[in-house]
Amino acid sequence: MLRFLWESISFQMLLIFLIVFLLVADYMKHRKPKHFPPSPFSLPFVGHIYLLNFSNPQIMVQKLTEKYGDIFSVQMGSTSFVFINGLRMVKEVLVNQGENFMDRPEIPIDREVFSNMGLVSSNGHLWKQQRRFTLTTLRNLGLGKRGLEERIQEECRCLVDAFGDEQGNPFNPHFKIYNAVSNIICSVTFGNRFDYHNEDFQKLLQLMDETVGLHGTIMSQLYNSFPSIIKLLPGSHQTILKNWRLLKSFVKEKINKHKVDWNPSENRDFIDSYLHEIAKVSNADFQEENLVACALDLLFAGTETSSTTIRWALLYMAIHPEIQARVQAEIDVVIGQARQPALEDRSNMPYTNAVIHEVQRKANIIPFNVPRLTVKDTVLDGFHIPKGTVLLTNLTSVLFDKNEWETPDIFNPGHFLKDGQFWKRESFVPFSIGKRACLGEVLARSELFLFFTALLQKFSFRAPPDTTLSLQFKLGITMTPQPYKICAMPR
Repeated sequence: MLRFLWESISFQMLLIFLIVFLLVADYMKHRKPKHFPPSPFSLPFVGHIYLLNFSNPQIMVQKLTEKYGDIFSVQMGSTSFVFINGLRMVKEVLVNQGENFMDRPEIPIDREVFSNMGLVSSNGHLWKQQRRFTLTTLRNLGLGKRGLEERIQEECRCLVDAFGDEQGNPFNPHFKIYNAVSNIICSVTFGNRFDYHNEDFQKLLQLMDETVGLHGTIMSQLYNSFPSIIKLLPGSHQTILKNWRLLKSFVKEKINKHKVDWNPSENRDFIDSYLHEIAKVSNADFQEENLVACALDLLFAGTETSSTTIRWALLYMAIHPEIQARVQAEIDVVIGQARQPALEDRSNMPYTNAVIHEVQRKANIIPFNVPRLTVKDTVLDGFHIPKGTVLLTNLTSVLFDKNEWETPDIFNPGHFLKDGQFWKRESFVPFSIGKRACLGEVLARSELFLFFTALLQKFSFRAPPDTTLSLQFKLGITMTPQPYKICAMPR
C-alpha cells in the first residue's frame, strides 16, 4: 500500500507538499503573540528584509515610524526586533522599566568571539561584576582626576605636532586622530602609549578600523539574520571573524607580558588590576578569557567613538567657518595661545561646549544604540513584549525630534545655549541613558573637549583648494564620515 501511494505521488505534488509544510512551519515558528507591536507584511523565511536599506537603515525606520508610531516590530530571518522611538518611550525602556530590558542579545557575528563576556555583551551578575570592577579600576587609575587629564593633554601636544608636520597641506586626519585617542585608553588598559610611527600599532589600528567598517556591509548584516547559511559563504563576515581572532591575539600577548613582570602589590594598569582579581581563587567570574573581552571592549569603545566624533567635528568646522571662528575667539579670550586648554576652562566656554554637543547630536554615531534583550514578559505602552524579544532604542528619533529641537536637521550650536550660557538638554542622549549607559562617558567628554580645543587653538581647518567637503557617512559599528582630506592652517 505504501509503495503504491509512493509511486502514485508525482514529484510536483511532493514539492508542493514540502513547500506548504515549510510555509506552515515558518508561520507557526514566527507567529506573534497577542498585542505584539504592529509590523508590515512579512515574507516567509526572510521576514522584512525586502524593506531594508543596507546603506542607510534609518530611512526604513523613519518610514515605519510615520506609519506605525513609536513602537513597531520587524523580522529579519528568524529574529524579531522591536523598535522604540521618541524620548518618552526610550526613557520608559532604558530608565523607568530598565530592569526589564537590561540584557544584551547574542549577536551571531560576535558570538564566536565574545560569547556574552566582557563589558558590552555580558548579562546578569557577570555584567554587574565586570562593570563595577571596571568603573572602580578606572577611577583608581585617574578617571575624573588630574592625572588622566594630564595624559590627555600630553596626547593633545603630540597630535598638534603631528598636524603641524603637514604644513597646511591637504591630509587625511583619520589615523592621526585614531592613534591619539587610542593612546589614552591604551595607557589605562596596557600601561603605555604608542608612537604614531609604530608600525605594529598602526597595523592594529587599521585592523580595528577595517573591522568597524565591515560590520556595516551587506554580508555582515545578512550573517546576523541568517548565520547558519551565510557562514558557509565567503564575504566580509569571514574577514571580521579573522580580524577579531588577530585582535584577541594582540591582547593575549599583552596579558602574557604583564604576567612576566607582574607585581601583586603594584597595579600599573587595568590588566594588572584584573590579574590581581584572578589571583583571588574565590572569585570564579574573573577569568583570563573575560579579561581579554573586557580589554578589547575598552580598546574599541575607548577608541572608535571619540575619534569618530573628533573627525566629524573637524569636518563640521571646515564646512562652517563662521562657527569655527566663534570657537577660536572664545578660546583666545579664555585660554589664549600661551598655555594648553584644561578641563576647568570648559565652564567658562559655553559656545565651544555647545558646538561639541551639537557635533555629537548631528553626527549621531550610534543611531540605534546597542541592542537590548527583554528579561521577562513586559507590557510597554499597551503592547505585550515577551521575554527574549530584541529591542532597538532609536536614538536618532530623539536626537532629531522636531518637537525637541528647534532646527533638528541643521547644524546649530544654539540648540545648547540659553541666554549666552550652556544649556543641558534632556533629549541629548548620544551616550544612551540608564544603568547600561556608556561607562566611559566622563572620559569621552574630557577627551572631546581637550582634543577639540587644542586643535582649534593652533589651527584653522579648511577644505583643500577646489574641493567641496561632504557630510556623507559610512555605516559600520558606528556612523563615520566618508574619508576626507583637510588643511590644518597654523594660526
